Amino acid sequence: QVQLVESGGGLVQSGGSLRLSCAAPRSIFRFDAMGWYRQAPGKQREVLAQISSSGDSMYADYVKGRFTISRDNAKTTVELQMNSLKPEDTAVYFCNARVVINVEGEIRDYWGQGTQVTVSS
Repeated sequence: QVQLVESGGGLVQSGGSLRLSCAAPRSIFRFDAMGWYRQAPGKQREVLAQISSSGDSMYADYVKGRFTISRDNAKTTVELQMNSLKPEDTAVYFCNARVVINVEGEIRDYWGQGTQVTVSS
């Protein structure tokens, strides 16, 4: 089993910044892609950014230029630096990890518990 622990959410004013962190302590598995998603009330969960094990990243258009994803493979962590936050960024933010769980290469998705980000106007 893989446990993802998130931190860094909170309340910030419009235009401010937050940094989210997600760690998988004591994991013995190899992590493939990792990413960040969010879900606002009444809306579906949406992808924000993803980063491969080799460091290649992709961003959704609505966060491109404002958010930056990074990871530390040695520590099995992924972070999301969020700048120029807007009230519409208010949501619960989740980290995701695609984990190779056996020698056959089977991949399973794991999710963090979610952290609330609230941007006031």
